[in-house]
Amino acid sequence: MNSSINSSASLLKHFENLEDPRTDYLIEHKLLDIIGMTICAVICGAETWVEIYS
Repeated sequence: MNSSINSSASLLKHFENLEDPRTDYLIEHKLLDIIGMTICAVICGAETWVEIYS
């Protein structure tokens, strides 16, 4: 169980230095959260942004 936690943490660590181009006062969610959820959705079979959003 710990190895899966470490694997996901290292995946997000890969993106932690990614610059967020969004305007600060418009940000509702952390960029890393969006990236993590998007990766999980694609792994689960999402193929469009609508499916990722759902």
